[in-house]
Amino acid sequence: MDNLMQILAYGWLLILVLGIVFYKPILRVFFGMVIVPEDRIGLVTKKFVLYGPNKELPDGRIIATKGEAGFQARTLAPGLYWRMWPWQYGVELQPFTVIPHGKVGLILSKDGAEIPTGNILGRKVECDNFQDAGAFLANGGQKGRQTSIITAGTYRINTFAFDISIIDMTIIRENMVGIVTTLDGLPISAGQIAGKTVDGHNNFQDFDTFLELKGNRGLQPQIVLAGSYNINKWAVQIEEIPMTTVPIGHVGVVISFIGEDGTDVTGETFKHGNIVAKGFRGVWMEALGPGKYPINTYTMNVESVPTTNLVLNWANARSESHALDKNLSTITVRSRDGFPFNLDVAQIIHVPANEAPKVIARFGSMTNLVSQVLEPTIGNYFRNSAQDSDVISFLTTRKERQESAREHIRQVLEEYNVIAVDTLIGDIVPPEALMRTLTNRKIAEEEEKTYETQKLAQEKRQGMEKETAIADMQKEIVKAQQSVEIAQRTADAAVKKSEGEAASLKLQVNAESEATKMRASAESEATRLRAGAQADATKLNASAEAEKISKTGLAEAEKIMAIGKSTAEAYELQVRAMGGDNFTKFKITEELGKGKVKIIPDVLIGGNNGGSDGPISGLLGLKLMDMLDPDKKLSEESCVPATSTVEDHKNKN
Repeated sequence: MDNLMQILAYGWLLILVLGIVFYKPILRVFFGMVIVPEDRIGLVTKKFVLYGPNKELPDGRIIATKGEAGFQARTLAPGLYWRMWPWQYGVELQPFTVIPHGKVGLILSKDGAEIPTGNILGRKVECDNFQDAGAFLANGGQKGRQTSIITAGTYRINTFAFDISIIDMTIIRENMVGIVTTLDGLPISAGQIAGKTVDGHNNFQDFDTFLELKGNRGLQPQIVLAGSYNINKWAVQIEEIPMTTVPIGHVGVVISFIGEDGTDVTGETFKHGNIVAKGFRGVWMEALGPGKYPINTYTMNVESVPTTNLVLNWANARSESHALDKNLSTITVRSRDGFPFNLDVAQIIHVPANEAPKVIARFGSMTNLVSQVLEPTIGNYFRNSAQDSDVISFLTTRKERQESAREHIRQVLEEYNVIAVDTLIGDIVPPEALMRTLTNRKIAEEEEKTYETQKLAQEKRQGMEKETAIADMQKEIVKAQQSVEIAQRTADAAVKKSEGEAASLKLQVNAESEATKMRASAESEATRLRAGAQADATKLNASAEAEKISKTGLAEAEKIMAIGKSTAEAYELQVRAMGGDNFTKFKITEELGKGKVKIIPDVLIGGNNGGSDGPISGLLGLKLMDMLDPDKKLSEESCVPATSTVEDHKNKN
């Protein structure tokens, strides 16, 4: 009995455990219970209908809205549902549809009305953001891609009826613009390349409003600025391009390809283009200043025109940064004498800001202005100018030709609303053969100048050497002059000395004063003559020396004569004073005393007068005296010659 009770207890326990584990299937089978969690949605499929008018879906429909068998439009929200018998209803639980931040959801309807011909998108109907498939179908929703989108959020969408494609939002970056092309709408009007402007669609985010306002499919005149946009990319395509920049020193001339035809605002004077007011098709009279502009470059073109001085180079090796002269090259011309040669030309032009639209209306672009006007005008001018001159003349008259070209080109460009600032002729490259000839000629001319310079240098060198020699001799000349001056001063000093001595002698002896005076005068004159002779001898070398000797001899003669005359006069005065005999005796006695002449000899050698050896004895005696004193001789000066002078007597004494 106890064992039976234990078995029953375990049996009830097993039934309880199995019931707890399998209660949902059990409730599902016996009561048709379905539990939809809070983060799920229940998609219902009805397997069959036993009776009633709506047993089958109409043709072309896949979603049941009236209880037909098949995918049901009504979904099961989170909660508890009964009588959903498993043999009649299939319930599929799936997560909610979540659109993350920065994304948008594109809707593709699997069921609905047919899209009208010409349309590619289903129009918007009220259906609670596609969460009510029944309302979508009941309100005439169309199958296929929808114009409406769902933005970031969580949605209970019946995926039996709709497919959701999650894509990125459209982002336009800074300094960029979005060029819009719509894929649905009315056709563009004839003669236009873009649709008409439609407002109120919030930058194409409300595409249904765009369609309601009869927007056109295709290129749109409106653009999208920087920002993030919820754009249906099945309806709108956006191309991101940079903003249009007009640099400093330029203006932007707008050429509009869309809009109504406007009236030409230039009047009858301008016949080269259609310049209209802003907003019309054509070249706008109002140009854009420096800055950045959100321009739709598919519907408008902005031609940048420099308003500063513009340099264009006709040179192979040089081109400016604006590149308008990249196709220009060195101009080849032919002279009158048949020589071809090259020359580089630079043209400076200026386009006023108010004239820029006219230039663009006439030529279309600055490149066309250069190629259609400047290039042929300048090239032809210099070719024609070169034909009137030979190469050498062209080179030598470069300045005049440059001024003539400036004036000619200025007049031509004024007709095209362009100011010619200056025309400059650059490098001129004559023919090589001619340059060789000119070079040889120039070398010869320079050599001639070199030789002339060298000749002048040699002449200057000769002059310098001559001056150097003169300068070197100058010290000798100065020395000679100084010697002459010294001699002159010495002579003057001697004269003064002689004059003093003469005066002294004159005071001492009246008799000798006259003689002294005459002697001093003679000596002074002789000294003067001797000094002059010495100076002349120094200056005139050998000739001066001869002259000196001559002067000296003459002076000596005069001196001797003066001394003799003085002596004679002195003697004459003494004779007058003493008498002739007395003076004679006096002078003899004076001379004997001066000469120390012995009247009586120290040794008297005598001989026997009567003997035969008398004279011989005397000679022997004299010889004996000489042998005893060989140094003792008879004075040769005992007698004064008749031609001796007073000076000789003084020296001997």
